Amino acid sequence: MCGITGIFSQDKQHVIPEDIIVNMTRAINHRGPDSTNIHREPYWALGFNRLSIIDLAGGSQPFYSEDEQIILICNGEIFNFKELRSEFIAKGYKFTSECDVEVIIPLYYEYGYRLFERLVGQFAFALFDKRTDTLLLARDHFGVCPLFYTEQQGHLIFASEIKAILEVPFVERRINMTGLDQVFSFPGWVSPVTMFKGIHSLRAGNYLLLKNGVCTEHTYWDADFPQDGDHDLSRPEKYYAELLEEKLLKSVAYRVHADVPVGFYLSGGLDSSLIGSVMKKTHPGSSFKSFAVTFPHHDNSQIDEAVYQRKMASHLGSEHNEISFDWQNISQLLRKTVYYGETALKETYNTCSMALSASVRDQGIKVVLSGEGADELFGGYVGYRLDAVGNRARYDDDLTAMLEGQMHEQLWGDGNFFYEKNHVAFRTDKQDIYSDAVNERFDEIDCLRNFPINKQQLAGRNSFHKRSYLDLKLRLADHLISDHCDRMCFANSVEGRYPFLDVELFEFIKTIPPQYQMQGLAEKYLLRKVAEQYVPNEIAYRQKFGFVAPGSCQLIQNKDEMVMDLLSYDQIKRQGYFNPAVIERLKKMYSRPGFKLNMPFDSDLLIVVITFNLLLDVFDMPSYN
Repeated sequence: MCGITGIFSQDKQHVIPEDIIVNMTRAINHRGPDSTNIHREPYWALGFNRLSIIDLAGGSQPFYSEDEQIILICNGEIFNFKELRSEFIAKGYKFTSECDVEVIIPLYYEYGYRLFERLVGQFAFALFDKRTDTLLLARDHFGVCPLFYTEQQGHLIFASEIKAILEVPFVERRINMTGLDQVFSFPGWVSPVTMFKGIHSLRAGNYLLLKNGVCTEHTYWDADFPQDGDHDLSRPEKYYAELLEEKLLKSVAYRVHADVPVGFYLSGGLDSSLIGSVMKKTHPGSSFKSFAVTFPHHDNSQIDEAVYQRKMASHLGSEHNEISFDWQNISQLLRKTVYYGETALKETYNTCSMALSASVRDQGIKVVLSGEGADELFGGYVGYRLDAVGNRARYDDDLTAMLEGQMHEQLWGDGNFFYEKNHVAFRTDKQDIYSDAVNERFDEIDCLRNFPINKQQLAGRNSFHKRSYLDLKLRLADHLISDHCDRMCFANSVEGRYPFLDVELFEFIKTIPPQYQMQGLAEKYLLRKVAEQYVPNEIAYRQKFGFVAPGSCQLIQNKDEMVMDLLSYDQIKRQGYFNPAVIERLKKMYSRPGFKLNMPFDSDLLIVVITFNLLLDVFDMPSYN
């Protein structure tokens, strides 16, 4: 894994100053502190920061084709590179290294833009073809690796993180209010929207072409679930459980491969415990370090999972590392978390993730495996349980209910399908929080007006798969994987890998009949059947426990100085984004002794305001006007 940057002028007579690409690349040095390389030609330039993981001595980038007509920089890992490499060597291709991503060049020669059909990995890459003067930018199937871009003043500029793009002198720093509206409404912002106006996130499973001065975006893969009723019900549960185990074993084995030490996160729940157990099975005799966050303070006892984490670490014989956390730790890390995440947040647990990756790096480990993706693919959230017992929303009782039904029809193509919240009612809450000036232009920023979800991928699907698709698009790619995992790992120069987010594994998972995924209120039923032989039953059948951390209530009740300054009436009024009187009322409510939000079910509105104000400060963004 690494960091990539680039700038291309549409005017071929224009010379790119060297300091621009140097400054861009330096801004994301944390993604790859082991080495830095620049490739610069008159009207374009590429930058690369390397985190050495495979072929430590010979994997420096850019990579070049034998005739030097193809130039590649890639952030990521190609997990099936050994098979591909053997295939291309047999066809006469030559390689200059043992590095995994070099196989992308012969793949491009052989398959062109269909090369993604052969890739198993997590990647964001830029490939320039001198023969056709074409730039290809691509992001992996699930969006594990981020890639941002903007078109400004006749230039296409891209990078692994937005802060590199902001190094270009003529790139404007402006807030994208639709991005903020998405953070309030959903788990986070959703590609192609970001928090920065004019800067876009390349969508998962998409590639971008720059040719003849024109940028076009194309989808090469999507989570295409079968139509409801198209599953093969003749096969028994055991068939699916055995194949699921086989595919998971292969996925984990791929992701443990590295020329540096590998560890894993251990939350104490099913997903991470199963990943750690499969690592042990696929690599017998190897010793892996595990990492966990605990909340030992009595105020946080209801969210502390230490007893399960220690039990599982003992079961696996891992060298276990714990990070103790409380509100003071959150306050200390919140600013840094916003800087690396480049977004406002509706929870504080990214601070825990940053502390975890720091612990990983301190232990001399560069690669860590995690269980993200299991909840989205196997039905791990409460919505799946409600769907399974037929608790479908109905909106036909009164005018408000009818309006909600119409909104859900507009968003999901199903007026009775409930996801996250009632959006008509919540729109009123948002408008209360926004300032009068923002509300004057609310229709322009309303994230529900031009919603980036392909409703055709929901039509005719089982409710289980509808919810899974929405979780992949609205929760996973740009929030859980991007700002929560990728950015918090790379803040400390650590690469995260996610075995559940494997395209071959997914193509099998989508064939599993929903009744094998859920049985009554038992979520992740089939995954738990697989886990029985790997983890203790009390963990295999433990009810889903959301990863949460102390929120803004504790920060406010403890009168944290930074937070109180960020929420002060004068500052809120001066910045102009929020209604200072409403923020004052929320502060009063949150500051009551004993007041708590029921996370993750309640919205922590003030943590969004706090982290948004930090975003304005750390990126020198203007007040609203």
